[in-house]
Amino acid sequence: MRFLHTADWHIGRRLHGFDLTDEQNHAFKQIEQIALNEHVDGVMIAGDLYDRSMPAEASVAQLNHMLQQLNLVDKLPIYAISGNHDSAIRLSTGTPWFKSTQFYMHTQLDQAFTPVELPDTQLFLLPYFEPFDAQQYFNDDSLQHLDQAFVLIVNKMKSLFDPNKKHLLISHFFVDGSATTDSETQLKVGGLAAVPVGLLEDFDYVALGHLHGKDALHAENARYSGSPVKFSLSEANQKKGVFIVDTEPFKLTFKPLTPIRDVQQLTENFETLADNHFYEHLKLDNYFGITLKDRKPIPNVMARLREIYPNIISLDRADGYETDIEDSGESGEQIRQKDPMDLLGDFYKQVAKDELSSQQIKWAQEALKIADNGGIK
Repeated sequence: MRFLHTADWHIGRRLHGFDLTDEQNHAFKQIEQIALNEHVDGVMIAGDLYDRSMPAEASVAQLNHMLQQLNLVDKLPIYAISGNHDSAIRLSTGTPWFKSTQFYMHTQLDQAFTPVELPDTQLFLLPYFEPFDAQQYFNDDSLQHLDQAFVLIVNKMKSLFDPNKKHLLISHFFVDGSATTDSETQLKVGGLAAVPVGLLEDFDYVALGHLHGKDALHAENARYSGSPVKFSLSEANQKKGVFIVDTEPFKLTFKPLTPIRDVQQLTENFETLADNHFYEHLKLDNYFGITLKDRKPIPNVMARLREIYPNIISLDRADGYETDIEDSGESGEQIRQKDPMDLLGDFYKQVAKDELSSQQIKWAQEALKIADNGGIK
């Protein structure tokens, strides 16, 4: 059989305040077309469909449209689970009748032990769970960590294996040895531990979610698909896409996705960044993380850069910030006795290398007057 493996859609997520709806819709359309072109037998979504447990109405409508398009319009089976960002209860709404259209959405631990039976494949859908869920299911309070629970879970799944079929697992957790990026929430928080990759060796393929890069893990039979959209500057060099999984003979094929606006890192001097010979070959509506090599003060630096690069997601200094402020030799008590307008004038001259204008002086005097009156104009 042939499946498409994707995960970590994070519908509703923003990138440093920038709305990613267009990027996520664009990525989805590519995923849909790949699924149709490759004639897959189903789409596996390994968790974190939403970015928050209580998504906004617009996010709910966006995800509903995507799932309906795949399942009801394209007639593609969907095998999905909840991740650590999802609300299992909210995501499970409607599951009693989803199966009538071959839409399987598993959000509870006990559902993992009822595999989806296909002609030559068993699909085990294991959603994100807390150690407490495993304690309750196995009636064992000693299960304090994820890796402890996973031993029992995998053993029970293996007891359900049909020896005449392939065995696929879809899950959402952190596998020992995986590499992370800044946009991922660590699953080690709160007593959770990484799952040893050796526990997964009896599955023909494990479709993983949670980590956002496809190269986070290179096990023979287990992979993270990565997110379809870049969610942080640390993902700038990642290639986003989905995996096509063939079960017999086993084969993994990565299918890349092309973003509307990419995430890029620029490290240069301000003068170079503002030179049209430097930026004329760049796609200027991309999302840029900018690191300045300059140490000197640059007045209105963010506003000036945004005239060229409108979607700046971060601005840093490579070698620190040089204010060129000299020590006046005055004590703290002497400074506190100085007129506030003199202090402001000195500070502005040191940072901006200029004198306060008459208008700026007027604004400052008015602000000080309001402050002296307790904030009352």
